[in-house]
Amino acid sequence: MSQSASAGTPHRAGLARNSIGTTHIVFFVVAAAAPLASVVGASPAAFAFGNGAGVPGVYLLVGLLYLVFSVGFTAMARHAGSAGGFYTYISRGLGRPAGVAAAAIALLTYKTIQLAAYTLFGIFVSGALAGLGLTVPWWVPIMVIMAVIWLCGARNIAFSGRVLGLCMLAEIAILFLLDMGILLGGGGPEGITLTSFAPATVLAPGLGAALVFVIASFMGFEATAIFSEEAENPHRTIPRATYAAVALIAGFYAFSTWSITQYYGPATIQAAAEAGLETLFFNAAADVLGGWSVKVIELLLIVSLFASGLSFHNTINRYFYALGRDGLLPRGLGLVHERHGSPHVAGRAQSVIALILLLGAVVSGVDAYAVVFSWTSAIAVIGILAVQIMVSVAIIAWFRRLPDPPGLWTRAVAPGLALAGLGAGMALVIANLPLLAGSDSLIIWSFPFIVAAFGLLGAGYAAFLRTRRPALYAALNTGHFRGLIPCPCLIPRSCAIWMR
Repeated sequence: MSQSASAGTPHRAGLARNSIGTTHIVFFVVAAAAPLASVVGASPAAFAFGNGAGVPGVYLLVGLLYLVFSVGFTAMARHAGSAGGFYTYISRGLGRPAGVAAAAIALLTYKTIQLAAYTLFGIFVSGALAGLGLTVPWWVPIMVIMAVIWLCGARNIAFSGRVLGLCMLAEIAILFLLDMGILLGGGGPEGITLTSFAPATVLAPGLGAALVFVIASFMGFEATAIFSEEAENPHRTIPRATYAAVALIAGFYAFSTWSITQYYGPATIQAAAEAGLETLFFNAAADVLGGWSVKVIELLLIVSLFASGLSFHNTINRYFYALGRDGLLPRGLGLVHERHGSPHVAGRAQSVIALILLLGAVVSGVDAYAVVFSWTSAIAVIGILAVQIMVSVAIIAWFRRLPDPPGLWTRAVAPGLALAGLGAGMALVIANLPLLAGSDSLIIWSFPFIVAAFGLLGAGYAAFLRTRRPALYAALNTGHFRGLIPCPCLIPRSCAIWMR
């Protein structure tokens, strides 16, 4: 490694092994899903534009889909679990071009959802400060929190796990308190019923629109496999964490949305949501718990978005690390902090990229919520579904070639059902894009093509490497290649990193 590249922090050979257990990984995954922000922020739109009282049942339906997806996903993790996440899965199952295509889509997906979480954080903090008489642009709090998240991400992964655990428990506690207050009070005008889980209610008109918002609430659960290299006993930890995270997200979201349905009544919940998307939960909290709870929820919404941003930061760090280690990105991204075992170079690089994207949004003068948050969220949902569909195909292909494959349910039936369900979900999301993105412009309808274009660019780059750099191409997803990987910036000579 060149002197300029190596100056400063010393590096170690790999990520910190045996650093986190099942509980920490569950914290990462659930924090990425941002329970409070998802329930208070996303479910009112699902109630208003979707199937009304059937929304709690939709959360269970999507949770069941992801539990089925997890069957093949966790079985293949024994062979393909690494910091490369989906890139590793798809490379092993469908070949290197498909793997690099998936990596390109995954990076687009995670960077856009990260920007969405940052933007919503900035909007909430700016609004909270305005209530105190302070006028602060929405992007200023984001710059502060980016620095805090970068510092947290540069430390040992267990540190972030502890921080996320505290945030997640606080979010769940206030929602659970509201839920129990509603139920112990006997519900609302219709009492307490299980109508929300009846097939006729769940499958009512508007199911497709509800699915759009519900699927978006599960983003991040697949990150369990990304922490395989740092997990204690990953063959047991990763499956446990995956199933636990999906069950917790689905169960808690269904319970909280069912409780708020009882407060307003199944017959009127849709109208109540249409009348006030932003106030649906706050009005209930003020009535059931008192005015103090509204302030607490507002504060914990900010905490929820901080936790989501930190979780996605750590996920993206490991994608950058894996791609740098393989030579698809500058090799320096594959360096690890000597003391903390963290991919700190990757964290620094992707934080700079996030800052550039933020500044681009600020300079362009676009609306923070209607454009930055809504559009990036829509792209992220399309991107994650696209990669999950590819993973389902890769799982089937991988086990077909395995000499001693698991049973039929694990190797074919469950991945096949997941593939069908995710494909249907993708079709519904695209059909309802104006709802998700808040606009019906031609730009919105271009989002699926943008995601596809990133995939094609990734596959094209793999084809280029196969022809022009066959040694690097042959070593993809093995970590065995060593060579000169120039940084694709304006001054590559100053950034070029030579690996011995």
